[in-house]
Amino acid sequence: MDLNDAYSSSPAMIPVMSDSALLRHMLRFEATLAQAQAEAGLVPADAAELIAGAAADLEYDEQAMFADAILGGTVAIPLVKSLTAAVRARSPAAAAFVHFGATSQDVIDSGLVLQLGEALALIDADLTRVADAAGKLARDHARTPMLGRTVLQPATPITFGLKAAQWLAAAVDARARLRRVVAEALVSQFGGAAGTLGSLGDHGARTAEILFRRLAALNAYAPARAATLHGTPLPWHTRRGALMSLASEIAIVTGVAGKIARDISSMMQFEVAEAFEPVEAGRGASSAMPHKRNPVRCMLTVSAAMRTPGLLATLLTGMVQEHERALGGWQAEWGALPQIVKLCSGALSNMAETLGGLNVDAARMRANFDALKGLPMTEMLALALAPGMGRTEAFGLVEKAARQVGSGDRTLAEVIKADPGATRHLTPERIDAILDPLNNLGATQAFIDAALASREAAGA
Repeated sequence: MDLNDAYSSSPAMIPVMSDSALLRHMLRFEATLAQAQAEAGLVPADAAELIAGAAADLEYDEQAMFADAILGGTVAIPLVKSLTAAVRARSPAAAAFVHFGATSQDVIDSGLVLQLGEALALIDADLTRVADAAGKLARDHARTPMLGRTVLQPATPITFGLKAAQWLAAAVDARARLRRVVAEALVSQFGGAAGTLGSLGDHGARTAEILFRRLAALNAYAPARAATLHGTPLPWHTRRGALMSLASEIAIVTGVAGKIARDISSMMQFEVAEAFEPVEAGRGASSAMPHKRNPVRCMLTVSAAMRTPGLLATLLTGMVQEHERALGGWQAEWGALPQIVKLCSGALSNMAETLGGLNVDAARMRANFDALKGLPMTEMLALALAPGMGRTEAFGLVEKAARQVGSGDRTLAEVIKADPGATRHLTPERIDAILDPLNNLGATQAFIDAALASREAAGA
């Protein structure tokens, strides 16, 4: 296992997005191609079954194959060569039908589509875990008051449930967007040498439709299997927009996880101490300071979110491709896209584990709020005074009171209750009610309910 992968991805995703996995899916393409061509009447059925059997059983030296791939600029060449030799050993006649009418990009892109199907099934499952954990936090803490923070400064009160509801909504939205782009992005590739399937004559379009249907049925990601083919699947050798949309949505998912991680790591700061990653033996320890408990899962997630945009930029830059086959643009995808997927999986897995076992200190949230002695409630207090004394005067009175709170030991309630200008319009009981954060949450509960409803509507 590569150390960088161990840091940044999930144990489940690393083998799924490995080079070995891509080769396995490329062989599945070759087997399915032969079977589709047999169904179309292009290839003898016995030859197709021999090819499929050889593809399933093929043994090869992966390192030697990679060395040969460097010479040809594509791993498809040595892979097809090895498969052809294996089929020839069984039937020289059948060997003529290996990779029949296809080109290197057909097998690599179609193998990638199957590989991404497995990867997206894992990403979808972890997005669901994140949404479910965030939903539970939203329900459990709908009435847990805490400081809202804007531009890293104290703002008006919110509840921790609302913060979790925002995480929930982001995860639900991201999963829905992923599922929408799949129908266009996870489409098999079959165009032959220059995207015409000219070597198959009149059988090209029919073979492409059969191949599309068969490969879609093999895809591990359910939304890809449900995709409906409208007409003949046009080759997308240098038309990479759908794949870029999918890559962009995967990158956005990583950003969603990064936002959650940033929030939690900020709340884990010693001076804040409002929420903590779950305790795990050995995780978060410092090599020098025994007292430290580092937010390691959050750290790795934020790192993934910071690395991903540059990788996505590589993919988008590579869209400017030449004519019918790219020189460099397509090849630039080979390293960047797997990294984007692996980073996303690591980020989601870390946040699913974190949210599922998050330690929430509701008492500390309230203490941090109360430490500001009522100052986060100045807007509510000024608005309550405005009908009786005018907006300008009310805001001026409250601003003066806030300065007295900031420079002394009294709370905002004590200062306001001692101000005749304020008590002419508000009773002490009314002042206490206004300064209670739980009385000033506005549409918080409605927003939480809406986020929870969106999760229910999204289903499994």
